[in-house]
Amino acid sequence: MISFIVSIIALIVGYAIYGKFVERVFAPDSNAETPAKRLSDGVDYIEMNWKKTFLIQFLNIAGTGPIFGAVAGAMWGPAAFIWIVFGCIFAGAVHDYLIGMMSLRKDGATVGELVGDNLGETAKQIMRVFSVVLLILVGVVFIKSPASILYNMIKGADGTPLTSETLFIVIIIGYYLLATVLPVDKVIGKLYPIFGIALLLMALGIGFGLIYGDISGTYHIPEIAFKNFHPAHKSIFPYLCISIACGAISGFHATQSPMMARCLQNETEGRKVFYGAMISEGIVALVWAAAAMSFYKGGLSELGVVLTTKGQGASLAVSQISSTLLGKVGGILAILGVVACPITSGDTAFRSARLTIADAFNFKQGPIKNRFIIAIPLFVIGAILCKVPFDVIWQYFSWSNQTLATIALWAAAKWLATNGKKYIIALIPAMFMTVVVVSYIVMAKEGFVRFFSGVEVGTIETIANSIGVLVSLISGIAFMFSIRKKK
Repeated sequence: MISFIVSIIALIVGYAIYGKFVERVFAPDSNAETPAKRLSDGVDYIEMNWKKTFLIQFLNIAGTGPIFGAVAGAMWGPAAFIWIVFGCIFAGAVHDYLIGMMSLRKDGATVGELVGDNLGETAKQIMRVFSVVLLILVGVVFIKSPASILYNMIKGADGTPLTSETLFIVIIIGYYLLATVLPVDKVIGKLYPIFGIALLLMALGIGFGLIYGDISGTYHIPEIAFKNFHPAHKSIFPYLCISIACGAISGFHATQSPMMARCLQNETEGRKVFYGAMISEGIVALVWAAAAMSFYKGGLSELGVVLTTKGQGASLAVSQISSTLLGKVGGILAILGVVACPITSGDTAFRSARLTIADAFNFKQGPIKNRFIIAIPLFVIGAILCKVPFDVIWQYFSWSNQTLATIALWAAAKWLATNGKKYIIALIPAMFMTVVVVSYIVMAKEGFVRFFSGVEVGTIETIANSIGVLVSLISGIAFMFSIRKKK
């Protein structure tokens, strides 16, 4: 329990100290006119107070990410605490803050435009396509998972589903279309603050329930141990860094921060909104990682069985933990966690995709018909992809998500260097995440591991990690040369 409490305190202290340091490096200008004021259009550029933008940003980046990812990451044991704390403070929150503030300085530009400005025209075109593909994958994931859960949840007296899963998919897509094209303050601005508060209260309730249970001897939150607890002995690195993305660092956040960059009233609100929302998400991830590690009497082996339950997985674990620790209230919050939260990530994914495409073609989004022109083809593609098995989509989403985060960090490092600021705060996490994604792509089943047929797993991992380190070092050297050349 001590490690769990110390980890939460570390995140809060990290916000107060390192977050302030990162803010000083960026140097926000309290007198600068923000895009929300200068470009107000009543659709995407709308002024909101920082409390509302914080809650919207928090729910945009959170959803089920810090819940499902942390529950899955708990399979490695207390090493998850270490990754969440260090990843969140030094990588994830830095990533979210810098991308959000860079967007703020460039009229709310989306991540593809920011990457292009700092890494070149080729990178811009690649990132535009890459980010839209990722956003569609996120949207599809968060159409299928809540639709499946609702289908299995709503049953008649005889235990059979009352309707088809397709009906729920159609309803969710219909809501997504409205949230994508309507002004940001009409649906998102009204619902998200409420759901954001509910998600925070859910985490607080689970957290206090765990601490009380540990004191009373009902549960035992494990202490930090430098050991791999995974029942299948799956290596900690890089798999843990891919499994727990939201809560530590996630490229999806780079697509979300520009939305709130278009709504901030003052540059000095950036640390509260961007860095603060990421730290809050880290706390949620810590709570759920601790809950998953300590709730099941059969330990991580029993957790593994729950996670592999067909058609339910992490959502079943969330439901069991919430209902047991918080009773009837927990059951309601569990529904929020496994149904409402993924929907609130899916709708902003499609909205971000619309904005990214609009930026790429300089297609004004004031007229509602222009919004529909972009949104409808996106949803047609999303509906088609709903036919693809969930596991396949999730596999490719997981590594592409962290790849986007890595590219965004390199762009942020370049922006800092170009503006004469301490670029090391972005360069180190960029190099670390380069090792993570390259190693994972080489050794994971959806990557290049097929080229190592017959080679022992341990040897493949050594080769993959070596390649990751080499690519990271080469990228770092190229980065330093580019800075010297520019000077």
